[in-house]
Amino acid sequence: MQLSTKHLLGIKQLTAADISLILSTATQFKEVLQRPVKKVPSLRDVTIVNLFYENSTRTRISFELAEKRLGADTINFSASGSSVSKGETLLDTVNNILSMKVDMVVMRHSASGAPHFLSKHIPAAIINAGDGINEHPTQALLDAFSIQEKTGSLAGKKIVLVGDIMHSRVALSNIYLLNKMGAEVMVAGPPTLIPKYIEDALHVKVEYDIKKALAWCDVANVLRIQLERQNQVLFSSLREYNLAYGVSRKLLDGLKKEIVIMHPGPINRGVEIDSDVADGNQSIILQQVENGVAVRMASLYLLAGNKPD
Repeated sequence: MQLSTKHLLGIKQLTAADISLILSTATQFKEVLQRPVKKVPSLRDVTIVNLFYENSTRTRISFELAEKRLGADTINFSASGSSVSKGETLLDTVNNILSMKVDMVVMRHSASGAPHFLSKHIPAAIINAGDGINEHPTQALLDAFSIQEKTGSLAGKKIVLVGDIMHSRVALSNIYLLNKMGAEVMVAGPPTLIPKYIEDALHVKVEYDIKKALAWCDVANVLRIQLERQNQVLFSSLREYNLAYGVSRKLLDGLKKEIVIMHPGPINRGVEIDSDVADGNQSIILQQVENGVAVRMASLYLLAGNKPD
């Protein structure tokens, strides 16, 4: 089997069969990562450039580790210390890199649609590692993998995304994926952080009361408050946000059931989630990080096998 697409630009472009294939392949790679020798030579002749125009620690390290585990040759490119700061265009940068015979580009960019633009102009396979407030497909895939691993399936599960839905590419990718895989999706947070018309446009439930949202769900994926993307005041203070929408031990103890807690990171402790919840026994946040490497190995492996001759 192979993917229906040459690139991984977003979950929106994937079919349910594509998603299932990536998740099942990730299961096999997770088994590889448990072995004493964690490397397989699957991408030994493949050259991958990590093109990060935005700061990232977890995603970049996760991709680098996945590439090394697959035996690929990697080039790491950071925009801040490059000719980009001297005015070089995106296309010039990539063409210069491609002249070095690169097969794949893992790209993070602050502009929504940047990876889609590249995919139309260069022959290499593109993986979107986050573009503006649009999508972050591998994060949604690793979230789905983690939910499936913990609960047994995605179909029929009730998942709530809590917090800054408006500025979150993780939220959008998760909504696309969970809808395609038969889960029920709710978004919860302050009205100022939830886009208007999202209910009809993306087929999700909307809840402004955090207690009701947590009582409804099987899994709560708590999103980071993205202050760097907010160009206006959308709530009174971080303290007020925590009091109204922070996921606390007290809130969880008040539920009549035990739910799974997730967070894509990095965590603002004491804002969207309290430390005793993030580090508690209901949290699978560290498993998400671990699963990220297996999911990215699967994505790279499947795309490398999907190149045109």
